[in-house]
Amino acid sequence: MIADIVVAVLMLTGATMAFTASIGILRFPDTMTRMHAATKPQTLGLILVLLGAGVRLWDTIDFGMLVLSGIFALITAPVIAHRVGKLAYQEQRIRDDLIDSDDVESPRTD
Repeated sequence: MIADIVVAVLMLTGATMAFTASIGILRFPDTMTRMHAATKPQTLGLILVLLGAGVRLWDTIDFGMLVLSGIFALITAPVIAHRVGKLAYQEQRIRDDLIDSDDVESPRTD
C-alpha cells in the first residue's frame, strides 16, 4: 500500500518534470535556453520515473536494467549538452544578451 503511493508520487513527479522540459523546448527562444530545458528537468524526470519503477521491480532482474539506464542518462546528458552548447556558440546561433564572449574563450597559455 505505501509502496504504491511512493511509486505513484515518483512516477507523477517524474512525468511532470519531463512534461515541463518538453514545454520549455517548445517555448524557449534560443539554443542555450532550450538546451537547459532538454537536459536538467528531463534527466531529473527520467531518474524519478526510474526510481518509481525500481521500487516496484525491486526484487526482479529488471532492476539492474533500470540502474544501468539511469547511469547512462546521467553520464550522457551533460556531455551532449556541452557539445550542443559549444556548437551553437561556434555557429553564432545564440542571443548576444545571454552570454559574454569572454565566458567561453579558451584561456591563454602565454
